[in-house]
Amino acid sequence: MLYAANCVRWTPPTIDFMKGEMLRGLVTAFRTLTIFPVPGREASDYSSALPFFPVVGFALGALLWLVSLIDRFIGDSGWPMGIAVLMLLANIISTRALHLDGLADFADALGGGWDKRKRLEIMKDSRLGVFGGVAVIVALLCKWLAFSRLVSMGSTLWVILIFIIARTMQVQLAVRLDYARVEGGTASSFVQGASTYHCISAYVITMIAALVFGPLGLGALAVAVIVTWMYEVWCRQKIGGITGDLLGAGNEIVEVTLLLVAAMVGKPLMVYIGWNWLLH
Repeated sequence: MLYAANCVRWTPPTIDFMKGEMLRGLVTAFRTLTIFPVPGREASDYSSALPFFPVVGFALGALLWLVSLIDRFIGDSGWPMGIAVLMLLANIISTRALHLDGLADFADALGGGWDKRKRLEIMKDSRLGVFGGVAVIVALLCKWLAFSRLVSMGSTLWVILIFIIARTMQVQLAVRLDYARVEGGTASSFVQGASTYHCISAYVITMIAALVFGPLGLGALAVAVIVTWMYEVWCRQKIGGITGDLLGAGNEIVEVTLLLVAAMVGKPLMVYIGWNWLLH
């Protein structure tokens, strides 16, 4: 009788509720990944923010692209290295260096941990180790070099797609891996509720963005998937799952990889953007 009564009282979620939860998921995504003061209520289920991670990536990438346009107003062929510094600062400030912190903890665990327990212990330690410090310096240097090259080649538009892809890879990791800490943690509410639906939703947005950029955009996505898969294997074998720090580190690894690849290609990135060039 009690079971029947509970069934009678239960009602499926309404469309208005689902729309409200989606909007709150967007708010949670921006408040988690950026410093932007987005108005609104947070989602009751933090995993509902995952599909909007690539949207946040678009906003962050667009911000850096707008900063790069300052180079056009500087005489004597611009100042790519200086603009790259501004882009780097905008990247750090807008994300509160959240992912760099994760990269530092990942590097410390990689260099100083000999088993899963020790690696998790190192990542939980707020102190910065030598490995972590070196990793952050190298990552910032790589980004600065890549930004400088892209500014000089007029190809900074690709930063938008790269940032979208990097945030989508976080969603993939959250969905495919269990949370590594039994006691939970900062990102546990995102990971524990993550589902295939969240991953598909994020990938749909990212695929659309990649298609707009053409075959090279799809190639960038393919590279990111391969890099993320290798990182995922390491997390599963060496950590036993994922943590907030490892999600941030994964974002930085994918981001730096794609930025360096884009910088190496250089000017042809804009020549072969889209699909029209295939028709000539």
